[in-house]
Amino acid sequence: MSRCITILFGILIFFYGNRVFAQSEAFEELKSLEIIDQIYENLDLHFVDEVQHGKLSKAAIDAMLKELDPYTVYYHEANIEDYKLMTTGQYGGIGALIGTLDGAVYITDPYEGKPAQKAGLRAGDKFIRIDKKSCLGKTTDEVSSALKGPKGTKVEVEVEREGKPLVFTLSREEIQLPDVPFSGMISKNIGYISLSSFTQTAGESVRKSLLDLKNQGMEKLILDLRGNGGGLLMEAVKIVGFFVPKGQSVVTTKSRNEKENMTYKSLENPIAPDMPLMVLIDENSASASEIVAGALQDLDRAVVLGTTSFGKGLVQRTFDLKYGSKIKLTISKYYTPSGRCVQRLEYYDKAEGMKPKEIADSLLQKFYTKNGRMVIDGRGIEPDVKVNDSVYSKYVQGLIAKNLIFFFVNQYVSKHEKIDDEKDFYIAQQDMDDFKRFIDAKNFVANTPDQKLLASLKSEISKAYTDKELEEELERIDLKLQRLHQQDFQNNYTAIKSLIEQEIIGRYYYQKGQTQRSFKTDKYLQEGIRILDDASSYKQILKIN
Repeated sequence: MSRCITILFGILIFFYGNRVFAQSEAFEELKSLEIIDQIYENLDLHFVDEVQHGKLSKAAIDAMLKELDPYTVYYHEANIEDYKLMTTGQYGGIGALIGTLDGAVYITDPYEGKPAQKAGLRAGDKFIRIDKKSCLGKTTDEVSSALKGPKGTKVEVEVEREGKPLVFTLSREEIQLPDVPFSGMISKNIGYISLSSFTQTAGESVRKSLLDLKNQGMEKLILDLRGNGGGLLMEAVKIVGFFVPKGQSVVTTKSRNEKENMTYKSLENPIAPDMPLMVLIDENSASASEIVAGALQDLDRAVVLGTTSFGKGLVQRTFDLKYGSKIKLTISKYYTPSGRCVQRLEYYDKAEGMKPKEIADSLLQKFYTKNGRMVIDGRGIEPDVKVNDSVYSKYVQGLIAKNLIFFFVNQYVSKHEKIDDEKDFYIAQQDMDDFKRFIDAKNFVANTPDQKLLASLKSEISKAYTDKELEEELERIDLKLQRLHQQDFQNNYTAIKSLIEQEIIGRYYYQKGQTQRSFKTDKYLQEGIRILDDASSYKQILKIN
């Protein structure tokens, strides 16, 4: 009897405790909402200036969501074009990539056949005004918002080119960014598909490219996910389904909300169930890209080649709010077929104001692929074959960081109406000499570690000593370093020449031309082709008997 009473008492405590906890949580929620409402009311009644309600509420919401993770985002009705771009690859605008260089916003890459390119805008054009409003001091996001708008609406753009102002009136169009910017045969029997995003049309775009390449005689495939930041989970599942049997588990999601715990399986018969497959990834391959690479790796269906991926193992869903706004919430984590989650950063355990940290090595777990190969969680997707692409020297990195190649090519384009085909185009020695004079005129000095160290040493010594001989000795060392750095241009000649040629090709043949030209120098691609051409090496990596 006493045992029954003890059990009953325990049950009562359990339910009562849960009820108290639930009531406590509800009270905290209600309390927080009431305080926010009171603060807003007092601002509205007593603040010295007129309160801009829309701007204030958006700032408050953004700050609140920032405490969670970078993927939980509020889309104000005015920013709905950004939401459309994320989910569909579509937006109303002029069709051009823009970026901030030297404190101003420039067109960096107009899309071929879109309003900006058709109107005559070029890469290198600096924004001065949009609809007669100054762009001075504006951020890339602010300029981008001004350029976007409903299809058919007009926008007046004033730019500066070669020091002269030019005015263009453009009609915005519905811009569709292609999920597959390029696909084609890169050898007699190897096809190549570059997938840049996972919007609503990604699966269908890859399907069409696959079927087209098979008709051209493709027997092996390279799927390039480098730089692909992800998108819709279901599109990733569809794409994996092109290569694995129908009914195969591709990805599982888990959440504190049990309704979000789901397993997604391939729904159709595969298009290429046995075709040798190579998947290319890099540090910017994230989310849906990691679902595809991770699932194909776990199932030993493809060799994954490149560098370790980004490590985003979180899933988001968008919910409609009132007045045309939306919120994108992180609702779950995803797990590849072996059971691993690739999430690298822990956002929910960080102390207030601290940056999220990588999951500790001691907490990483081992998992195994279908054929028994070991993989780990918590670090993105580790490639089966690592390609250490040559990192540019500090000298070349300095040229890139200061945008000197970009600005030199602006001058080159102004003097050359056309160039040779992208496959056959090379700049002459005279052009390289011109570039050297260009950077010398800009007083370019690569801020290398040795120069930083010497500058710091000179500063510290000048504070502590007034020894003239010591100062002169340091100056002699400085001059010697400068003479050594004069050789940097020649030492990096090949890399600089290749970067200039790639930038020039983009100005005349746009993204497609740049992709085709990159095949000649792409180390990832060359290694992928080598492995696909060596059947025994391919099978050995995947432990295929």
